[in-house]
Amino acid sequence: MIDPFIYSGSTLAAYLLGSVPFGFIVAKAHGVDIRTVGSGNIGATNVFRSISKGWGLFTFACDFLKGLLPVLLFPMVAGRLGFAGSADGLRLLCGMGAIAGHNWPVFLRFKGGKGVATSTGAVLGIAPTAVGIGLVIWLVSFLALRYVSLASMLAALTLAIGAWIMGPIRSHASPLVPVALSVMAILIVARHHANIRRLLAGTENRFNFKKDKTA
Repeated sequence: MIDPFIYSGSTLAAYLLGSVPFGFIVAKAHGVDIRTVGSGNIGATNVFRSISKGWGLFTFACDFLKGLLPVLLFPMVAGRLGFAGSADGLRLLCGMGAIAGHNWPVFLRFKGGKGVATSTGAVLGIAPTAVGIGLVIWLVSFLALRYVSLASMLAALTLAIGAWIMGPIRSHASPLVPVALSVMAILIVARHHANIRRLLAGTENRFNFKKDKTA
């Protein structure tokens, strides 16, 4: 009887944690509304460009932990409460809840970020090996082209495709993992719709490792 409450309660808690807009909070502490500068996004890349490198990395770490902690901790707590359902299923729900919170945060009227850092944290808790693969793809793409947006989308799509290919080989893996990674990839690409338009138009900004308030 307790399992439905744990499923729903954990997902809601993960959503609320994911909704905490660390990029917005960091920028506000510096007297800046991050939504009005740079790309207008509340994520780590815009904080890196518009505030400072250090605060950008701090924002990435916080957004990353928003995805990782619910996936790791909530199922552990649920087990102590007598949860008898699927731990894999609960991890996936918590991960998706956290990502949804970052993308559509209740604290910012459902206007949030693109979910890359939070998705990375969630994937680390769900399928750790996939993070290493995604990081390699991201680094190669980023260093070759210096487009954060394109590197993020390529890494997400590679993980989703790889999960479907490797799923039948790794019989012990949850069949829900490829589905979850595919949903995450679709969300990441969809949230980058403006970047895609700029990439096609040749107007997307390349990352230059320097604080740039006009980017």
